[in-house]
Amino acid sequence: MFLKKKYRLIGISVLLIFSLLWGIEYYREHKDGKVIIRVGIFSGSNWNVPAGDSYKVIDAAIKDFETKNPYVKIVYVNGIPKNEYAEWLAEQVLKGQEPDVFMVLSDDFNLYTSMGLLENLDHFIDSDKNFSCEEYYKSALDYGKYKQQQYALPFESIPTLMFVNKTLLKRERIPMPSNKWTWQDFINICRKVTKDTDGDGVIDQFGCYDYTWQQAAVTDGVKLFRDDGRYSYFADDKMKDVVKFMIALKKINHGYKVTSKDFDTGKVAFRPFTFAQYRTYKPYPWRIKKYSSFEWDCIKLPAGPSGKNISQLDTLLIGMSSRSTHKKIAWEFLKELCYEEKIQKLVLEDSEGLPVIKKVVESDTAGKIFRNSMPGDEKMNVAVVSEVMRGAAAPPKFKKYAIAMLMADNEIGKIIQGTMAFNNALNKVQKKINDFLQK
Repeated sequence: MFLKKKYRLIGISVLLIFSLLWGIEYYREHKDGKVIIRVGIFSGSNWNVPAGDSYKVIDAAIKDFETKNPYVKIVYVNGIPKNEYAEWLAEQVLKGQEPDVFMVLSDDFNLYTSMGLLENLDHFIDSDKNFSCEEYYKSALDYGKYKQQQYALPFESIPTLMFVNKTLLKRERIPMPSNKWTWQDFINICRKVTKDTDGDGVIDQFGCYDYTWQQAAVTDGVKLFRDDGRYSYFADDKMKDVVKFMIALKKINHGYKVTSKDFDTGKVAFRPFTFAQYRTYKPYPWRIKKYSSFEWDCIKLPAGPSGKNISQLDTLLIGMSSRSTHKKIAWEFLKELCYEEKIQKLVLEDSEGLPVIKKVVESDTAGKIFRNSMPGDEKMNVAVVSEVMRGAAAPPKFKKYAIAMLMADNEIGKIIQGTMAFNNALNKVQKKINDFLQK
């Protein structure tokens, strides 16, 4: 009898503890009678450029959403810098306390998706009559796919363009390239402008800075990996053309390594630039603080012999935790951020990136913003930006992608620098990468 009472008391105690814990959790999740949706965001720009009020767009979305849904309270932790955000989010994940909705950095997307942390959004997309994937730029939407399934929505994107020092070209009597220029046009201009301008026997003017083999590969239509991420194509003939082109570009400088200082002081004709950099440094006052010694503009990247004038898109994603207890509301707020036209217009107005909804980028409002805030050559207009976004390439999405690309960059860098013989080198790179991918 005593034992029965003892066990009954223990059972009651356990139930009371669980009830208390549930009550605390319920209060936390339903404070003031409202459902709490936690959001993970960071401060500053995702694109590593000067930023204004990085919470302006988010706060506007929260205000609108809470007005439409008065039973919901959206909360976030203020003041997490981007360079600390990944660590902060990882800590929340380990505690089982990650936000319901959170920004997903490019380097973390494949990892979190493969871990099952991100909710598969396909069932929400398929059942939501107020949502259409056709509204997005395809490359931006594809950025949030893993194994052909949608695990995050794009919030804002940036393509890469080619920065052109128009003052240098004018001095050399070289016309501004068109948006349909080619590798051959690019290398011809680089050869013409690379020279010793002061007669001291040392080259002090250069063709390009910071142009990479990855950018060349995209513009030549190279597919580096099989869709499942189990095989690579680094020995492809197009890839051989890419490496030969990069070696030819390097030879123009006769061993001199072009630096950012050379570029900043107006001694370099070309440099790939993200749209965020263009948008930040084109208007006053940043135009005065940066690159003020020469006139400049941006055009599309040069096309390879088998490719197009395109670039790879970089996209800031927002996803939903697979462990959220409020997935329906989380989905609606995710749409508010990444799909609602009003909020995407604020991205256009107040961010350094580009909205991901086509009709927002291609609107009259966008045209006015481009004309008023980014004065300069008419080449950088809404039509060109839309073309770049429509044609941009999304990177492959598989768990080992980031490491595989680091390995490839290291090996291909040796070939371009001449420390590894070109003959049969790409076959060796491909074998090394494949061995890694298939482990």
